[in-house]
Amino acid sequence: MISIGSIVIRVDDLQRQLDFWTAALDYVPRRPPEEDFVVLGPRAGPGPNISLDRVPSTVQVPPRIHLDLYSEQQASDVDRLVRLGASRVEWSKRPADADYVILADPEGNRFCVVDAAVRPRQGIDAGNEAEED
Repeated sequence: MISIGSIVIRVDDLQRQLDFWTAALDYVPRRPPEEDFVVLGPRAGPGPNISLDRVPSTVQVPPRIHLDLYSEQQASDVDRLVRLGASRVEWSKRPADADYVILADPEGNRFCVVDAAVRPRQGIDAGNEAEED
């Protein structure tokens, strides 16, 4: 069986991104950061690892992959993430009643903050049941 061990984000400024993502997710380094790489994991409880890999790269818009962060308090979490250095991303195709807000980290990597009060977390809080139409 194969499982996801870590989701890797390419970064230019490892320390800046380390500061952002640890504060954003309440994650901690699994071991001391190397010069160009660090694996982050939840401070408490289970959850996926996020790795930061310092490799020069260009942010792709739209991104081919992005993180969906689930929040029970979407508005306050979005405000907190913006104070930490994230920026809001406007998208003309976003529906007016969307349950997500698009943000970008300090280097422009996009992610969404999904209102978990509206949409239960699939496979975690929803008892592994598929969404019904």
